[in-house]
Amino acid sequence: MSIAVVRKPLRADAARNVDKIILAARQCFREHGPEVPLQTIALTAGVGPATLFRNFADKEELVLAALNRQLRESVDPVMADALADIDATAGLLRVLEAIMAAASADANLLGAVAGRRELLTGITGSLMDSMSVLLGRGQGQGTLRADISMTDMFRLLAMLIGVVDTMEPGSDAWRRPLALIEDAIRTERPHRPLPAHVPLPAPQLQGPQFT
Repeated sequence: MSIAVVRKPLRADAARNVDKIILAARQCFREHGPEVPLQTIALTAGVGPATLFRNFADKEELVLAALNRQLRESVDPVMADALADIDATAGLLRVLEAIMAAASADANLLGAVAGRRELLTGITGSLMDSMSVLLGRGQGQGTLRADISMTDMFRLLAMLIGVVDTMEPGSDAWRRPLALIEDAIRTERPHRPLPAHVPLPAPQLQGPQFT
């Protein structure tokens, strides 16, 4: 399990400092990009560098803590509602939407662990367990393909998160790939148009032109 998840209980003042640092990290990564210095984050949080390093050994640990906080705040409530929904497939798709919205909002945090995204396993374990429950229910209800495994779902989710690298932070360009994934995993393809096409960012348009 990730060190970003397992933490000793903190005194009230120390817990407040951790909250301030995580909030500042999310703000700074959004405003300055994945290379933002830890000193900038400490300054934004209103704490000294020593306080930051007392709570987070390095930038990687801070990034994982910030991503974990984002998942707990924005995805966990959606998952709870999905698990209570009679329609498991609809619930699973809402969870995927919530994950992608969070990934887009904090794209620069993901960028800070680019190439080492296996680290995310520690903060997504419980999420994948719940997705497995929804997958099984959807298959039992006949709305999800019976031949899909959780290995497939893990890889499909990894593919979707990779979409974040091909779009502007905060964009909803992920909605079209997610709709294509929905078409692939449902037993019956939905009768609806795909979401609007969003072009690739200009720096990625070198070489062959994409439309």
